[in-house]
This record gives sequence, C-alpha cells and structure tokens, in this order.
Amino acid sequence: MAQVVRQAALFLLSDQCIKRYFDEYDFLHAECFKQTLSKGLGIAIILGSLLVKVPQIIKILNNKSAQGINAYSVILDLFAITAVISYSFANKFPFSAWGDGVFLGIQTLAIVMLVMYYNGQTAKASAFLAAYTAVIAAVFSNSVPLKVLWVGQTMVIPILLVSRFIQARTNYLNGSTGQLSAVTGFLLFFGSLARIFTSIQETGDASMIIMYICSTSANAVIVSQLLYYWNVVPKKSVESRKKKE
Repeated sequence: MAQVVRQAALFLLSDQCIKRYFDEYDFLHAECFKQTLSKGLGIAIILGSLLVKVPQIIKILNNKSAQGINAYSVILDLFAITAVISYSFANKFPFSAWGDGVFLGIQTLAIVMLVMYYNGQTAKASAFLAAYTAVIAAVFSNSVPLKVLWVGQTMVIPILLVSRFIQARTNYLNGSTGQLSAVTGFLLFFGSLARIFTSIQETGDASMIIMYICSTSANAVIVSQLLYYWNVVPKKSVESRKKKE
C-alpha cells in the first residue's frame, strides 16, 4: 500500500521531496511544502478550468443573446491565452503550470463563435475558426520560431489589460454586465490569483509572473463590476419595455 501511495505521489512531488516525506519523515520541510502546494494548486486549477467558462456559454445559449459581451474583448482574451500556452509548450514548462490554458482556450473560442453567431456574423465565425485552427496546428507542430512565441508572450500583458478595459467600458456604458456570468468572473479571478504562486514555484519566468499579476488585477475590475451591477436591469431592456408600454 505504501508503495502505491509513493507512486501516486510522483504526480505531485519531486524525487527529493518523496525521499524527505517517505524515507526521512520530514513533513515540515518548507521547500517541499511549497512544491507540493504549487503542484496541488496547479492540478486543481486545471480541473476547475474544465468548466470555468461553461456557465458563460450556457448563459449565452439559454438567452440566445450575447448582449453586453464585447467581441473584441473576447478575441483579445483568446489571443492572450493562446500566446501563454504556446510559449509554455515551447519552453517545456510543467503542464500543471499552464494546462488550464488549453481548456480555457477551447471555451473562449466557443464564446467567440457564439458572440459572432448571435451578432449575425456566421461567415466571419467560420473563417475565424479556420484561421485559429491553422495557428494552433503550426504552434504544436513546432513550426513557429521560439522568438515569435516570446514576442507573443510579451504582448500578453497589454492585450489582457486592453481586453478587460474594453469589457469594463462596455459594462459601464450599458449600465450593467449583460450576459456576463458571475460564476465565470469569480473563477477567473481566483484562478489567476493562484497562478501567481504556481508560476513563481514552477516556472520562475518573470513574464509569466507579471502577466498573472496584471491578469488578477484586471479580473478584479470585472468582478467589482459584477458585484456593483448585480441586480441592475440592462438599459436596452428598460428601453424596450418602455416602448411596449
């Protein structure tokens, strides 16, 4: 039984930490504790990312509307996610440090498609999907030079900030958060917050760490708007009701 537990621990612990825990019974070793916590958080974030944007997708589908969701903001968000996973894959960072980006990317792509579809841009959505698929295929076949991916990574911070600013401005002008999902907003905030710690522990890459700090700050703005506009009826809905009356 102990051997089974030891083998299972390989998913979370380095060989050095396994030796400290199972052979030396040193359960208070600070560095091993941080490594274990980081790996555990990374796996938890990846599992959470499987569904983090599903509430947003469901909300759009149920309401058959993408009202209040800025298409440019979502596309920029998708670019940022893609740049991060491409850069991390090329640098062979541990999957636990960036794996959530894969699932976030898939869900964000779905949201882009839905926003375009409900805005009457079906042809544009099909073209965008084809172009994005081609880019992903090039990245994962190692056809894109590392320098290009590094440039993309350096662009993530301003892109993230612009993306959140565009959405925040849309919320402000509409006087509501429209079809934005509160569950998704809070999960993204706490996920990016945890990623600051895991990036420090598992990659040590300054650009990744700064990126997640900026992402957490930007997500905090959207979360604050979700709370502020919690029970506010969108302006367009109010106007349409007045016309009917």
